[in-house]
Amino acid sequence: MIVERNKKIAELLAKNKPIVSDGAWGTILQQAGMKPGECPELWCGIHADIVEGIAREYTAAGAAMVKTNSFGGNIFKLKHYGLDGRADELNEAAARLSKNAAGGAIVIASMGPTGEMLVTEDVTEEELYGAFRSQAAALERGGADAVCIETMSDIEEACIAVKAVRENTRLEVMCSFTFDRTVRGDYRTMMGVSPTDAAKAAAEAGADVVGTNCGNGMEQMVEIIAEMRKAVPAVPLYTSANAGSPQLVDGVNVFPDTPEDMARLMPAMIDAGADIIGGCCGTTPAHITAMSRYLQGIF
Repeated sequence: MIVERNKKIAELLAKNKPIVSDGAWGTILQQAGMKPGECPELWCGIHADIVEGIAREYTAAGAAMVKTNSFGGNIFKLKHYGLDGRADELNEAAARLSKNAAGGAIVIASMGPTGEMLVTEDVTEEELYGAFRSQAAALERGGADAVCIETMSDIEEACIAVKAVRENTRLEVMCSFTFDRTVRGDYRTMMGVSPTDAAKAAAEAGADVVGTNCGNGMEQMVEIIAEMRKAVPAVPLYTSANAGSPQLVDGVNVFPDTPEDMARLMPAMIDAGADIIGGCCGTTPAHITAMSRYLQGIF
């Protein structure tokens, strides 16, 4: 049975749109000293001050919505680190830290894919549902206002996650997919899903907001959002672009788009139909500041 949910995102969009979300977490944690192979979610316990500080910086930058350090917080991902027994603890901590820093911002708990494949029968639908249900419940206990099911490529997994959240929590649900440009020039997830099909399926499953994150810079995201807007004219759309395509410089991935570069593309993104605009890999509080200030200058 679907329980009554929060409506903070809906109420904010009704008053003022578009709105700005936060930026990258993974690349910021790397800049803070997280080593390759470390569990990002464990930092909610061992480096809580740094994690809370990231949320605080994004809030200060003007983000109306701030995420949590819980992208890989499902039991399947945590099992790789031997931390599946601490899933509830780490997810609650992730939500609590962002809540502490959020001020008036909405806390959007990050939930990423499990890495398990239904098509190869590595996992059952019931197991996926249970994993997402447990994670969402822990995030809600920690103080999250909503969840962002993000970086998804499989419609089935995404819809299972949406239903698990809707049926077991009061949290609003955002659902976001990652696409690559094909040789034909259109966009597909790694599972072959188009932006049109992804948006329709997520909305039909009950997502309050649908969209796209990661994998592309702002210019490409404009095209994806425009396609989604045609598919779901009445559903709020979310986009979270990388700071351009990464370039390998001295063995390190560098994202080239400056805060000003991303801010200049805000009008095109708005025209395409985006209601919530944030940043993904390579973006920083400076990017969010520039995007927020640009919006303040328009409206």
